[in-house]
Amino acid sequence: MQKLNEEIKTGQLKQVYLLYGEEAYLRSQYRDKLKTALLGDGDSMNYHYFEGKDVAVGEVIDLAETMPFLAERRVIILENSNLLAHGGEQLAEYLASPAETAFFVFIEPTVDKRSKLYKAVTAKGRAIEFKAQDESVLKRWILGFLKKENKNITERDLNLFLEKTGTDMENIRKELEKLLCYCMDKDVISAQDIEAICTKQVNNQIFDMINALALKQQKKAMELYYDLLTLKEPPMRILYLITRQFNMLLQVKELKNKGYDANTVGEKVGLAGFIVRKYVAQAAKFKETDLRTALKDCVEAEEAVKTGRMNDVMSVELLIVKYSSMS
Repeated sequence: MQKLNEEIKTGQLKQVYLLYGEEAYLRSQYRDKLKTALLGDGDSMNYHYFEGKDVAVGEVIDLAETMPFLAERRVIILENSNLLAHGGEQLAEYLASPAETAFFVFIEPTVDKRSKLYKAVTAKGRAIEFKAQDESVLKRWILGFLKKENKNITERDLNLFLEKTGTDMENIRKELEKLLCYCMDKDVISAQDIEAICTKQVNNQIFDMINALALKQQKKAMELYYDLLTLKEPPMRILYLITRQFNMLLQVKELKNKGYDANTVGEKVGLAGFIVRKYVAQAAKFKETDLRTALKDCVEAEEAVKTGRMNDVMSVELLIVKYSSMS
């Protein structure tokens, strides 16, 4: 990313860029930065944007071969085309010797590094992966965002905010904007402000549901489930998230039983520091054998739905009833 920033700053730009990885916010930010660096502001005559998997590669190549109008470059951006997974062979061949005035930017969440197009892109230009950002980077970014608005927040409440939003930067940005509007007349953002205005993510709802199961709070677990259904979350996605949560808890419990501390557990299973202790505490409420049985039951519930033996809503209900009743 540092080299990309230098190239944008100095204007020494490559002919082909690939921006990929799970952090969508950074992908879109650098897409726009590259567009401005390559074209300047307001040049729509020499800019072409394609989105989705129905890209006509022949049309793209024809545009690339067309001389730019009163400008040095013709810029072509292809986003979510999936051409770097399959179907990009023709474009890969073209990129071996493209028109000197044609500049390409590819934006993809995932790529196949074995594909001809990926190899062509990296041979002719630069590929930059935008991974999910770690806790320290996110905190610095949030604090910088708040500083511009002359707002302060404690470390504890910053952790609470991240627990609510998760690590997706686009979601964090949206929740920050809501929070700043809500706290317009305040210098310090408090836990009460965060609880009042920030939307709880589905993963947090699932965490609370599993916590209710551990505490045998059947009514609360059911209410959380019905809340998710009201929000149009499909029962099979809820089941998947419950399964993932039980699986994560099992991994955490196994690592704790081996004597690892919370920080090491977080590193091994990919949990941020601001949340790993909550997972350790939740895992401690379950026996390891119960977690293994729960995973088996989740698989069986999914199979029952797929084979038509049970409807999807009831399959999750029965899981909740079972694990909120077990002694």
